[in-house]
Amino acid sequence: MLETYVKKTLKARVYEIAEKVPLDLAINLSQRTNNTILLKREDLQPVFSFKLRGAYNKIVQLSQKEKDQGVIASSAGNHAQGVALSAKKMGIDALIIMPKTTPEIKVRAVKRLGAKVELFGNSYDEAYQMARKLEKEQNRSFIHPYDDPDVIAGQGTVGMEIMQQCDGEPEAIFVPVGGGGLIAGVSAYVKYLYPQVKIIGVEPDDASSMHDALRANERIILEQVGIFADGVAVKQVGEETFKVAQQCVDEVILVSVDEMCAAIKDIFDDTRTVTEPAGALAVAGLKKYVKKYDVKDKTLVAINSGANINFDRLRHVAEQSELGEHRELLFSVAIDECPGSFLKFCKIVGNRGISEFNYRFSNNDKAQIFVGVKVSDTEKEKETLFHALIDKGYAVTDLSDNEIAKMHLRYMVGGHAPDVHNEHLYRFEFPERPGALLRFLQGMGQNWNISLFHYRNHGAAFGRVLAGIQVPDQEVNVFHKYLDDLGFNYWDETQNPAYKEFLG
Repeated sequence: MLETYVKKTLKARVYEIAEKVPLDLAINLSQRTNNTILLKREDLQPVFSFKLRGAYNKIVQLSQKEKDQGVIASSAGNHAQGVALSAKKMGIDALIIMPKTTPEIKVRAVKRLGAKVELFGNSYDEAYQMARKLEKEQNRSFIHPYDDPDVIAGQGTVGMEIMQQCDGEPEAIFVPVGGGGLIAGVSAYVKYLYPQVKIIGVEPDDASSMHDALRANERIILEQVGIFADGVAVKQVGEETFKVAQQCVDEVILVSVDEMCAAIKDIFDDTRTVTEPAGALAVAGLKKYVKKYDVKDKTLVAINSGANINFDRLRHVAEQSELGEHRELLFSVAIDECPGSFLKFCKIVGNRGISEFNYRFSNNDKAQIFVGVKVSDTEKEKETLFHALIDKGYAVTDLSDNEIAKMHLRYMVGGHAPDVHNEHLYRFEFPERPGALLRFLQGMGQNWNISLFHYRNHGAAFGRVLAGIQVPDQEVNVFHKYLDDLGFNYWDETQNPAYKEFLG
């Protein structure tokens, strides 16, 4: 079987439309891991994904009659674009069934390439069933996204190029896995000609169809799959791809959403390209593999499979990347409810970069604060910081791995405080530099009690703080003069309707 796939890969007609993309050195990632990390840049294809290879290789081999009757495909986006561009090049009518959950950027791209698009179902599998139904009704040729020998052979050209471009044989090639077309094609070619090279598949931990199938030694159907990495959100791997994987895949690694986000940042740091979550899977798995087996001084290849990401996802990716890389420490701490207690706490934190600082008055005894701190070594710095806080009598709760805290509570700290009197709300802005928040609090002094505080660092040039401060009416003018003397930009928001409705 493997010899057959090698021959089909060598004969695959992909370069009439696809590019032979580079195998780039990831300098930063290589230095951090003490290995030579190479990125196969499939994000540079005309449709920003490797899927073009398999789609074209299948369609170009259809008979003229089949081409005249048109093609149909089901896809969460990247295969759809590959089919659409291939059909356009050959003047073939194409219909694509896409899940309703498909990112809009992918839907628009398919339409722009001239294919007809129908949105159906909330998963790839539902779209697939509809496409097979319409295939028979309209007598079109179905272009499978992964479970087809010609598609697999087309994707196999990725592996062929890697071995041609790599200076010597790599230790391992890391491949993102959805239905299995890419890993089947790459592994069949590589394992037949270079059997000592490891093939490592990578899947999201909430879409582990290949991982679970190989462990069970049979194709299984997942009850549900996560759609953050929509390009690999498949409930069951292909029949043909599973057969190849059983022979050729050494291991499948599962990664979390946070780890995918961290990998997107790693790739951006080295290439200035923003991949989609599925496109960063291989790098996320590579990092986990290196740490698990303490790999050093090896050449490792990761396939960047695609870069079709919605812009509105970037904020989530940026936030989660710090947690995925273990560069942000989240915790809650109880401090005394009195003037100066914020400053005392911040002096212990020191000049560490504070990414989050949320607080709302709840009672006259203790104040509970939600804090995010940027760190370079989570475990070491956590131990140092927590010990320093505990030694000073603070009660600390680690929330870094708490999903509720990461996804919800950090946005929900606040609410009405009916027992707070003489509260005035101010919005502040100051240049964002290391230790800026500490200097801000030192400048605020200890004459007035802070009853609400929200600070969040999104990487902007200015730090922005929303603070509720208890100032008796007869002291307001004195307080404003005090703020003027501090030199921070500030605005009095006490009459803001949002404050009155949700916080006052």
